[in-house]
Amino acid sequence: MSPRRTGTALRLVTERDAAALAGLLSGNWSFLAPFEPERGPEHFTADGQARLLRHALSEHAAGRVVPWVVEHDGELVGRLTLSSLVRGPFQSADVGYFVAEAVNGRGVATTAVAQAVAAAFAPPPGGLGLHRLQAATLLSNSASQAVLQRNGFERIGVARRYLRIAGSWQDHVLYQRTA
Repeated sequence: MSPRRTGTALRLVTERDAAALAGLLSGNWSFLAPFEPERGPEHFTADGQARLLRHALSEHAAGRVVPWVVEHDGELVGRLTLSSLVRGPFQSADVGYFVAEAVNGRGVATTAVAQAVAAAFAPPPGGLGLHRLQAATLLSNSASQAVLQRNGFERIGVARRYLRIAGSWQDHVLYQRTA
């Protein structure tokens, strides 16, 4: 029997995570809904999550996305994704994440973002060798803004009507961090 892992860790998603993610999302939807796009019922099923994970892994193989799950004390508690990965002179990606309500406010998101930043800025072959990361939060999402600020992200402005969240186009605060 292997020892139970403690602490917070990122690992690449697998299709085997589909059922756990479906359960996590459905069990936390009232907590997450104010910060997320509207989702159809298929989003909360193992089959729906398996489709999304297959797509994410295909994008990962093409070098456009790094899709991780967030584990805490050996349990899957969230997702963190580096998306819109651009190479060439830009060397940039967008950071998006969520954690379950049960671990919210316990440093899990802060630690997961710190691990993603380290992997993003570390040189290949162990890291991605990126120069810049950016993230966006709703104006009212002070908890996520604090996670980003604790990880050295700086506020760079407000994007009006940036994303369609909870059924309406909403303004977002933009953050960036450079290597």
